Amino acid sequence: MAILTAPGLATGMAHAAPSAPAAPAAPAAPAPEPGAKSLEQVHAEIEDLYHQAGAATDAYNQAEAETKAQSEKIVELANLIVAGQSKIDTLKSRAGAAARAQYRSGGLPPGAQLALSGSPTQFLDGAGRLRQGEKATSSMLSELDSTQNDLRRYAADASARWAILEANRVKQEAAKKEIEGKIKAAEELENKLQAEEKARLIQLEQEALYKAQTAWLSTGALKDLNATATDAGKRAVQFATAQIGKPYVWGAEGPGSYDCSGLTSQAWRAAGKGIPRTSQEQLRLLPKVALKDMRPGDLIIYFDDASHVAMYIGDGAMVHAPRPGRNVTIAGAGSMPIKAVVRPDA
Repeated sequence: MAILTAPGLATGMAHAAPSAPAAPAAPAAPAPEPGAKSLEQVHAEIEDLYHQAGAATDAYNQAEAETKAQSEKIVELANLIVAGQSKIDTLKSRAGAAARAQYRSGGLPPGAQLALSGSPTQFLDGAGRLRQGEKATSSMLSELDSTQNDLRRYAADASARWAILEANRVKQEAAKKEIEGKIKAAEELENKLQAEEKARLIQLEQEALYKAQTAWLSTGALKDLNATATDAGKRAVQFATAQIGKPYVWGAEGPGSYDCSGLTSQAWRAAGKGIPRTSQEQLRLLPKVALKDMRPGDLIIYFDDASHVAMYIGDGAMVHAPRPGRNVTIAGAGSMPIKAVVRPDA
């Protein structure tokens, strides 16, 4: 069932149990100065800052996607306006030609034309052509009026979409400032630590993930998990695991770096399936499946605010882009609070 690049890691995750040996003990942390925060407190604060940055990244990505969509629609409307204006110019030219033709005929009424015509047949032929011309002119004026109404509607739509575009740009800028502020604050906290404390911080992070994964496995979450990946799912997993080692960068969609939803959306695009760009939209728009029915290629949405997403790869493991300062990696599927599982190729 497993489709993994690190089978040893996945097997260890799948068979871990509450009675499994504890993670290796870390070196003792230096005694903190009086009044100083403990390393555990620093770790919790850093993780919270990165979590907030992740939520802001999702907001940034959503605003970016909406900005792109509105920009494309404005271009489409601009093309319609140009085409409509060209059509109006053509119709006005035709109307002018008809007016000039009427002027050359003297604009005589039908009775006068009958009196001046050589025969009734000639008059009737002329009258028929006149009625055809009047009908064509009426149709042309109606088309001109309809095209002008279309142009007014296109212009109003373009103005409305421009306002939405600007609002999304403001949202992007606000989210960008929040992301940069949270990441900077987290980095400043980490940079104040000594080398030994930084090593211990990584150890605390790994211990927290190990504890959560072990607790998840102890619930029997893997007991009935035996669904196999579809061909598309296999391609998505192969793409995602091929990115292991590349850095997390917020807003990135590859090929050199990714954020969490950038990795999952690009993996499924490589598998031939376009999915929403953000973890929140992936949760909202993709079909949900029960945890017991999860199969490789499915996406796991984490945290109550759906601010993180990973791809399940089998044997209780997932691949994801964790956070700034970390690289794409394999981790336990239950190492963070699971909100839902969604299926791109349902």
